[in-house]
Amino acid sequence: MNRPSTRLVLALSLDGRLAPPQGGAAQIGGHGDRLVLEEALAWSDAALLGAATLRCHGSTCLLRQPQLLAARQAGARPPQPVAIVASRSGSFADGLPFFNQPLRRWLLAPESVAAAAAQGRGFERGVPMVGWSASLAALADLGIARLVVLGGAVIAGELLAAGLLDELQLTLSPQLLGGPHSWLPAGLAVPEGRWRLLEQRLLDDGDLLLRYGCPAAGAG
Repeated sequence: MNRPSTRLVLALSLDGRLAPPQGGAAQIGGHGDRLVLEEALAWSDAALLGAATLRCHGSTCLLRQPQLLAARQAGARPPQPVAIVASRSGSFADGLPFFNQPLRRWLLAPESVAAAAAQGRGFERGVPMVGWSASLAALADLGIARLVVLGGAVIAGELLAAGLLDELQLTLSPQLLGGPHSWLPAGLAVPEGRWRLLEQRLLDDGDLLLRYGCPAAGAG
């Protein structure tokens, strides 16, 4: 089944946490992490994030680096990748900054919710959520060839368990956070095998970028 190439992009503490013990919006990576996140967004056609992640942060990351924006323009691509929000309810608070950001917004949701996405909810398109394999195939049919996954942990875990993640782009921040907010749900059964190191890069503030490829993912 055809699907986009997928890359999970996360910033983590040394003990694999996405957020401090009390939770809340994660601010783990430094300036260098922001730059490599924008590089991933520039590579992508769309960025997928969960509804809980969006509600926590209120917005999504935008491309701002002039050279990356210029490269997308030279390739006849829109300035920003499509922001795709996965949500069972399609319900979001009024006044969420996300809906004023200069980008296209799609909603990935159960069919009845997705069908209403264009009816005053702030999304230009609804895509039915019918299981990850079929949903990714539907995105490919809509022209999404490269998909960045921004979390949260539930979406990351489901895609990883299904063998639908081709790359992991992890920024390790030199801090220990503790607490329950791991980047993968506890008890998750993940595919066996060794990931291939594609890139390593020392970033500002001692952050370390590690990008791995999974040979079993079989990207489209």
